[in-house]
Amino acid sequence: MTATVTQTDWLGLVATMGDASVDLLYADPPFNTGQTQTGRAGAYQDAWPDTAAWIAWLRERLAVSLPKIRPTGSVLLHLDWRTSHHARLLLDELLGPDRFVNHLIWSYGLGGSSPRRFARKHDDILWYCLDPNRYWFEPPMVEATSRRMAGRLKKATDVIEIPAINNMATERTGYPTQKPLALLDLLVGACCPPGGLVVDPCCGSGTTLVAAHRLGRRAIGADLNPQAVEITRSRLTEAGTTPGA
Repeated sequence: MTATVTQTDWLGLVATMGDASVDLLYADPPFNTGQTQTGRAGAYQDAWPDTAAWIAWLRERLAVSLPKIRPTGSVLLHLDWRTSHHARLLLDELLGPDRFVNHLIWSYGLGGSSPRRFARKHDDILWYCLDPNRYWFEPPMVEATSRRMAGRLKKATDVIEIPAINNMATERTGYPTQKPLALLDLLVGACCPPGGLVVDPCCGSGTTLVAAHRLGRRAIGADLNPQAVEITRSRLTEAGTTPGA
């Protein structure tokens, strides 16, 4: 399947797309950590003056993106504890609270802990649809953990337990905040129909596009960072597709 990636921002990508052409918008934007995210293969600035400025930035991008999504399509917005509650209110405003489907928890396990609070070991993924009566969904199946169902599969819950990428993982690119391929395989497979179009406007290391290609979906991605685009192109080439521009 086709996969393209360009060096532009979210607004620039959306401007090139036709209305009602996207089956799944998956966005993993900067989380407004107030820091520069760095890795051996790249870095990006992740800071706004305050939460209101970050929400204004996100509002502008979501508002122009929603008309590009098919009536049967969905939005997956990947965030963390800093802003997920603000973003949910924003999506309620832009789409309507009846378009909310799930608040998914990605429980990743790895990382440090603090003596002053429970360890933060999850991200939030907000799933909204365009039409509550028509959106496409294929329930993902995961390995059962109970003794009674040992060796069998069950439908995934809204808590997704997939480890973060460890330092020795072969899929690690060195780009900061890279998400595991297993997570995007599950999300894309569940929320985008075969042959459908997945768009990731903050594609980073390109995991969404690689997952889409593996699953027989079309994919378009963009990132302002030239290092991210280079890594994404390399991964798509290794995955067996020639990335377009």
